[in-house]
Amino acid sequence: MGGGRKNGYPTHVSTESTESTTSTTRDVYRARALVLRYGWNATAYQIINPGIDHWFTPDGEAVVGYVLRRGVRVVAGAPVCDEERLAEVIDAFEGEARRQGQRVCYFGAAGRVMELLGARRGYASVILGAQPVWDPDGWPAIISGHASLRAQLNRARNKDIRVVEWPESQATESPELRRCLDEWLQTRNLPPMRFLVEPNTLTCCDDRRIFVAERSGTPIGFVTASPIPCRNGWLTEQFVRGRNAPNGTAELMLDAAVRAVAASGADYVTMGLVPLSRNTWEPENYNPLWLRWTLSWVRAHGRRFYNFDGLDRFKAKFQPHRWEAIYAIANERRFSFRSLYAIADAFSEGSAIRAVVRGLRKAVGQEWEWFRERRQKAAS
Repeated sequence: MGGGRKNGYPTHVSTESTESTTSTTRDVYRARALVLRYGWNATAYQIINPGIDHWFTPDGEAVVGYVLRRGVRVVAGAPVCDEERLAEVIDAFEGEARRQGQRVCYFGAAGRVMELLGARRGYASVILGAQPVWDPDGWPAIISGHASLRAQLNRARNKDIRVVEWPESQATESPELRRCLDEWLQTRNLPPMRFLVEPNTLTCCDDRRIFVAERSGTPIGFVTASPIPCRNGWLTEQFVRGRNAPNGTAELMLDAAVRAVAASGADYVTMGLVPLSRNTWEPENYNPLWLRWTLSWVRAHGRRFYNFDGLDRFKAKFQPHRWEAIYAIANERRFSFRSLYAIADAFSEGSAIRAVVRGLRKAVGQEWEWFRERRQKAAS
């Protein structure tokens, strides 16, 4: 996959394959090539992550990344195609799903697909979060005008942390970065999430940019940025901190990443979806009442498993230039619990209920270990 870069993107994409290449691998290469030509959604590049199925138009000029859960095709964002063909591709994809008795739900929809489907009958949309967006050229002014952010950056620098961009060849399957990722995943109460938050991105770093925090040459964290080609932008897909990463490490990595993509001429940066974020301009009653109650309950009681408010505060402290509402759009008259459940299952790589049960078991085990440690200290 040779070639140079223009504005940080590859100028050549090889889609050659050998007889031994599996069809799944060929589909990933085909999808990647289309993403680099037509990718507009912030999550477009993530359709090549593990576990995503690919549907192509007969002419191979459009692709939809999705997973099938509970009879619902949960689409990763939107179809990847020429904008003029968006309606045609949606109709063809949904036609095949309908013939197989399946519904379609576009998760992470925004912009183009929202404008198209929002004007059609027979579609229901809900807001499930928001994503912060920055003009990269305005980033330095944000940092210079925010004393607490500067203090966080200086705290990490004073611990001799420096951030270096690793080339693709060094980052791909790096055991040191894998160690950081494993240490970070061990701090999560839920099993690793999949779909648009797939943690195993180090197997393919062809187009991503990897910014690594090092102390004395040893990696202690990293940020991956994936391209949004048609917006000349980047999504900070992961920000991982290892066990020995001091406070300020995540801020220092993000600062380095945004400054680097700004220097390469990027026009758009987002840190991605904040689930259940309140940072949207849409009216509070946009969602149906049952969904508002459900999401409020999850936000209030799901903190043991996922700190929604903490993630919202973390991204908001970088003072985004704007927030973009992120929608789920289903081809049904009213957005159903079935569609919501299918989305939850997509992120859980199976049953969301089983994932919560495993998380509870892990939490109970962790509480027991802490109890034993406290008793041993008290006894000594």
